[in-house]
Amino acid sequence: MTPPPPIAMLAELTHRCPLSCPYCSNPLDLARIDSELDTETWARVFREAADLGVLQLHLSGGEPASRRDLAELVRAARDAGLYTNLITSGIGLSQRRLQELDAAGLDHVQLSLQGTDAEMADEIGGYRGGFDRKMQVGRWIGEIGFPLTLNAVLHRRNLHQLPRALEMAQEMGARRIEVATVQFHGWAMRNRDALMPTREQAAEATRIVGEARAALKGKLVIDYVPADYHGDYPKRCMGGWGTTGLNVAPDGQVLPCHAAQTIPHLSFEKVQDRPLAEIWRNSAAFNAYRGTGWMQEPCTSCERKTVDFGGCRCQAMALAGDPAATDPVCVKSPHHGALQARAQGHAAQEGAALTYRDAPPKTAAEPAE
Repeated sequence: MTPPPPIAMLAELTHRCPLSCPYCSNPLDLARIDSELDTETWARVFREAADLGVLQLHLSGGEPASRRDLAELVRAARDAGLYTNLITSGIGLSQRRLQELDAAGLDHVQLSLQGTDAEMADEIGGYRGGFDRKMQVGRWIGEIGFPLTLNAVLHRRNLHQLPRALEMAQEMGARRIEVATVQFHGWAMRNRDALMPTREQAAEATRIVGEARAALKGKLVIDYVPADYHGDYPKRCMGGWGTTGLNVAPDGQVLPCHAAQTIPHLSFEKVQDRPLAEIWRNSAAFNAYRGTGWMQEPCTSCERKTVDFGGCRCQAMALAGDPAATDPVCVKSPHHGALQARAQGHAAQEGAALTYRDAPPKTAAEPAE
């Protein structure tokens, strides 16, 4: 059966990033600069994505502003007919570069928020002066008129700042805020003792989001990613494996999801070797967990199997040692009780040190024009 076309594609332009966020979901083995796709290849991939049926293109990293050809890439994506969203920390963007991106046809900006004040944000990002630079970039975004989404990654150290983050989204003129409780992939797995929220924090965040959605309806859209390890049912990861989206890594590997490389038996084809449409439809990696035929019990007979598709395959790999297992977040998983006990143990590790993506500290400098 031919799968439906993907709606969105995440283009990870580079793994270079000025921040050192300890919750970064990028792989521990980052792609080297000399392996990154060049401008021409990315432009071809964008055309192939549009022909495949992709509507939305998310330009990400690392920090996509690390690419000097970013405006060219935006222009190529728009020429292909794609809606373009820049996912950025703001570091490396000047007013001039933002104006160039506007002229190239950029549609939307998603700006990350590591904390609601300089002390918290700069500690988490490992970048002194980063918060002030980010706020300046936010003002430039507003002046140019880009639609803005604020992305707040929350964890035990900063969940108390959620109310202020919601206020900041309104003050900055954001149309949407993503309240994303940290997901434990990549570097975040190394920081569970430092970042795992308590069950009480997770419940409080859910309450605050619910009340804010009611109070701000029609003014601010609030997307919410709750704390996985404290839940009873898993999220429908990626809308279902190989159903709605795909990722292209900096070196051209095409992935069903951001963390798919953590599943050791899967191999991933590259856009340099095969057309994107063929990879989407026919590659073994994309077909590995499509549909429900791969499922084991208790998923096989579960009434939720087409609701959440058994949860996250990468999380099942990390926590149960089997990517075909029921996500241990699910209350029906035999690993669920152990996961919740482990989560409580991680959350109790007060004072645990952060392991940064690379060695901090760094100091914000003026971005290149």
